[in-house]
Amino acid sequence: MRALIPGPKIAARNPLTLATETVWPAHVPPRRCILTLGMKRILTALVLVPLVLALMLVGPQWLVMLVSAGVAALAGWEFMGLAERSGANPPRIAVLIAILALFAGGFEWPDQITAILGLLSLALLVYCTFLSPVERVMANASSSIFCLLYAGFTLTAIPALREQSNGPSLVIFLMCVVWAGDIAALYVGRAWGRHKLAPSLSPNKTWEGALGSVVGSLLAAGALLGLAAWLEVWDSAKLSYPDELWYWLVLAVVVNVAAQVGDLAESALKRSAGVKDSGTLLPGHGGILDRIDALLLAAPVLWYAQIIHQRF
Repeated sequence: MRALIPGPKIAARNPLTLATETVWPAHVPPRRCILTLGMKRILTALVLVPLVLALMLVGPQWLVMLVSAGVAALAGWEFMGLAERSGANPPRIAVLIAILALFAGGFEWPDQITAILGLLSLALLVYCTFLSPVERVMANASSSIFCLLYAGFTLTAIPALREQSNGPSLVIFLMCVVWAGDIAALYVGRAWGRHKLAPSLSPNKTWEGALGSVVGSLLAAGALLGLAAWLEVWDSAKLSYPDELWYWLVLAVVVNVAAQVGDLAESALKRSAGVKDSGTLLPGHGGILDRIDALLLAAPVLWYAQIIHQRF
């Protein structure tokens, strides 16, 4: 018996009942979305990128902290979904409260962020010890504390960078270096990729794409430094990179490598959970965790690099 495919309704007269019936013609194909995956990625980027750059350049510090906390909470929620698929059952609400408390504490006492992280980690351990089934305490506590570190603590580096004297410039440097490296890796890998980088973690990544990513980050760093010099001539202080050229180029390479490792780390987590994407929140990009995986390592690496540079 032929399956009926929904299409335009056609009124027909039944000779036995003299009633009008609805006939569904089988030849009309179902409607499909006209946006391809690539178009969805581009449209999502066109909406988000200007908003993020504007926020980092001119937004108040409290809003930067609030947005960072919201992104961390969404990423943490997706991570806990991966943990559940791997057999753990972390207390979602408790972990989200801990992530938000970490950002709130960092905003109020920025010099005590590591102490706050330790206190919240101990609190999650106690929570899982007494409120989880005894056979699941280790899995629940481990996944909860790791979520706080991976999705929460790493992103506190963004408002911390933003608070420095040239904070907006540092965050713009971070974003542009990571994004340029990601785009370059995609297109160079597609065009010339032959040698697999880590096939067990991410089969599509190649050494050629990784090298192209480094070059893309260097070009982005050079463009930012050139733009900052041009703005300085016109007495505009929107971007400021006071150190030598070589320092920023070396920093671009370091941040790029951290971003690529962060990408591979998230791919490993997803593979261990048996999923392709961490979520579906961003059209064409998967989930929040899929979009910020590189930043989760690149942001704290830039933060620590700046601390080390200031000390020495």
